[in-house]
Amino acid sequence: MQRTLRAARVATYVYFVLCGTLMGAWVVHIPAIEERVDISHATLGALLVVLGAGAFTGMQVAGRLTDSLGVRVVVPVSGVLCGVALALPGLARDPWTLAGSLLVFGFCNGCLDVSMNVHAVQVEKAYGRPVMSGFHATFSVGGVLAALAGAGAASTGLDPAAAMAVTGAVGVAIALASAHALLPAAPTAARIGPAEREQDQTESSSAPERHGAGGRIWLIAVLALMVMLCEGAANDWSALHLKDVLGTSAGTAAFAYGTFAAAMTTGRLLADRLAARFGSMAVLRHGAATAAVGITLVALGPWLWAAFAGWALFGLGLSGCVPQLFSAAGHADPAAAGANVSRVAGLGYVGMLAGPAVVGWLTHLVALNHAFVLLILLCVTTAAAGGILRTGSDSTRESELVPTDH
Repeated sequence: MQRTLRAARVATYVYFVLCGTLMGAWVVHIPAIEERVDISHATLGALLVVLGAGAFTGMQVAGRLTDSLGVRVVVPVSGVLCGVALALPGLARDPWTLAGSLLVFGFCNGCLDVSMNVHAVQVEKAYGRPVMSGFHATFSVGGVLAALAGAGAASTGLDPAAAMAVTGAVGVAIALASAHALLPAAPTAARIGPAEREQDQTESSSAPERHGAGGRIWLIAVLALMVMLCEGAANDWSALHLKDVLGTSAGTAAFAYGTFAAAMTTGRLLADRLAARFGSMAVLRHGAATAAVGITLVALGPWLWAAFAGWALFGLGLSGCVPQLFSAAGHADPAAAGANVSRVAGLGYVGMLAGPAVVGWLTHLVALNHAFVLLILLCVTTAAAGGILRTGSDSTRESELVPTDH
């Protein structure tokens, strides 16, 4: 049994790396595809919205399919389709075909994103301890692999369309090869030990309370939107902050995002241990508070060292928040884990896409660093709401299975 769980955990890591690699393979080839299709930056921005719309739709569809068909079907099928769809943008020759290909690729990527997160919840439930943040950390590893592969393809003169097709084909093979290690459709059958059986009984006895769980799921989704809005803003505005506000060179400014991304990856590698010891909602609450301190340093600090420290704290604080929210949604009702994760992931993805645009709009009214006050408010709100979520009747971690006041 333990060997089966370890294999399932490794397979989950593989699918997270795969998802990050396939999305990264598109990102690293954006400049070449933009030039080939001969579109402006503004048109590209509109096409990225199409990609986001496809991903959001795919998340909602995959959530329901995962609940009805099981992860053993939806995860590998989504991985295969995503690998195939990656080749489509490289073949586009005009804005319309690029829009269609991005819609399809976004849809398939959204399906893979949600279904693999649902399987991650099942693996975490079978382990009886937090493992979700580690999965999310490996998604970033996929982006690094895509960047290295893209650089290698460019250095050898390989056409972007061929490079994306090769990456997609490798992704298809990996998705199929890893499918056998996924947990069966009924994750509770894989649980071991008396503690896990006791939790199953607790979940069964709380079935009447599921009728009131919908509001809590949407609250978790709103928190995901706020956290991922902050993350999206950091992705697009961290380097510009150092260049435009502090007057650094472009080379120095690039280290702002690198600092943020490195801190976020490091935090996700550590967050599971913190969640096991202190509880997932403590990670959410204190992580959001740490992020608020970090972005306050960025917004108000006039020194370069303060900016780097602020972006590091911002990434470190945000790192564990999204995995805890996804895990909470998946554990709230095992019978509807797919639908619940899709709601949280979908609304969070909206926040990720909206973050850069919202901050950009605010820069028409105030300076860029002052626009970051919005991010401070969102982090403070998340920190405050994290304590409320911890008192809910649905535990998100085995370590949090304690009696509540009601």
